[in-house]
Amino acid sequence: MSFPLLTATAVLPAVGAIATAAVPAARRTAAKWLALLVSLATLALAIVVLVRFDPDGDRYQLTESHAWIKAFGVRYELGVDGIAVALVALTALLIPFIILAGWHDADPLETGSRRWRPTQGFFALILAVEAMVIISFEATDVFVFYIFFEAMLIPMYFLIGGFGDRAHEHGEKAAATQRSYAAVKFLLYNLVGGLIMLAAVIGVYVVAGNFSLQEIAQARADGSLHMATSTERWLFLGFFFAFAVKAPLWPLHTWLPNAMGEATAPVAVLITAVVDKVGTFAMLRFCLQLFPEASKWATPVILVLALISIIYGALLAVGQRDIKRLVAYASISHFGFIIMGIFAMTSQGQSGATLYMVNHGISTAALMLVAGFLISRRGSRLIADYGGVQKVAPVLAGTFLIGGLATLSLPGLAPFVSEFLVLVGTFTRYPVIGIIATFGIVLAALYTLVLYQRTMTGPVKAEVAKMPDLRVRELVVVAPLVVLLIFLGVYPKPVTDIVNPAVRQTMSDVHQTDPKPEVEAAK
Repeated sequence: MSFPLLTATAVLPAVGAIATAAVPAARRTAAKWLALLVSLATLALAIVVLVRFDPDGDRYQLTESHAWIKAFGVRYELGVDGIAVALVALTALLIPFIILAGWHDADPLETGSRRWRPTQGFFALILAVEAMVIISFEATDVFVFYIFFEAMLIPMYFLIGGFGDRAHEHGEKAAATQRSYAAVKFLLYNLVGGLIMLAAVIGVYVVAGNFSLQEIAQARADGSLHMATSTERWLFLGFFFAFAVKAPLWPLHTWLPNAMGEATAPVAVLITAVVDKVGTFAMLRFCLQLFPEASKWATPVILVLALISIIYGALLAVGQRDIKRLVAYASISHFGFIIMGIFAMTSQGQSGATLYMVNHGISTAALMLVAGFLISRRGSRLIADYGGVQKVAPVLAGTFLIGGLATLSLPGLAPFVSEFLVLVGTFTRYPVIGIIATFGIVLAALYTLVLYQRTMTGPVKAEVAKMPDLRVRELVVVAPLVVLLIFLGVYPKPVTDIVNPAVRQTMSDVHQTDPKPEVEAAK
């Protein structure tokens, strides 16, 4: 039996979470280093997965399959295609930076007081989320996917509610209330989506007799499994609703600004750059593969919802007073672009959407983590409380600017390539949708540049006059993300070469080909 590499990639952070939680209370620093080392070891395994994956090989590689619950046809099945392997690598890459950025976020609130924050629990929960996200990307059994899709809500609930941001304009008591509200809202929204999906998962078993994604997709392709049109549409809606909540898609998005606003900056990155990607990934893997005809049937409505997300999220970002909520609404706009690219049903759109998942993860991490460093220095999330930061902390201001420019998809930075592909892919099939979506780019420039102008330029406010610049630990977090943004902006080929074959196979699943140009190219 070959080494179960995919299982190891998910089990290692899970075991690390247990070990970190078991470190004695007085050994907080040891717990931090253990969590960091486990995350780096997981990254090393993810790199091995990436190296061993052959983009031109079988659709699902490094597969594992073992009987689990025989009475219900549930098997422990794992496998990665090009899309999954890119997102596994993204997750494993971001977690060490999240841990380093949150190095002091769970320290005691007051030295010598009883107001204790369980440091070990904070880092253990981060590793637990990593394990569940990775196995969600790897699962090719619908039931196995569902278990971890739902299970990741529990550690996220405690990370939001138990380790929220200390910077709150109305004091600690109000902050605790807001954290509890945000955590409960996050949990309830996602649980409702998960319960609806559970009904659809059961429906898939009733129709197909098993939960294997590969077997069901193959049976649908060769005609041995037929779903009535109404059945397929209802099952599609059950899956899509849960994924749209997780993504999040308008109007199911309202939990995200609360969760990101009240969480610490590293946990906010964990939410939007890692956990939310499971929703958009699952649209590609499960909605399009299991329900191709229903996916095409629902496309017009989904594209309209995605377009609303793009414009609505950007407009609300323009009007925000809170730095973290601004990034949250910007992310809603970006997820609109990703979902639009998926359901444009073109190879450019889906390649762009997959690349956007990777690039958005890196750019949001860069911007939000630097914003977190800024907020921790001033003790406020309000934009109005800043001014002139670039004169006292030029490196912090410079990295904040690069993260912001990546968010507005400036040419030369990674998100530009993916956003361009999404717009081109959408325009070739739905030109009106593509044209309107471009206004999201204009609004992105507005909210990003206004944010930078109000916080970093102008007279130096007294409260920021002695603000220190980025420290060594913070530079170690930010510098690699900036390098990746520039590298993938100039040379995205390493990622596109991995994801494009998987995109072509997904296009084949839904029986779609790219539209031919109306005007032939001149010879």
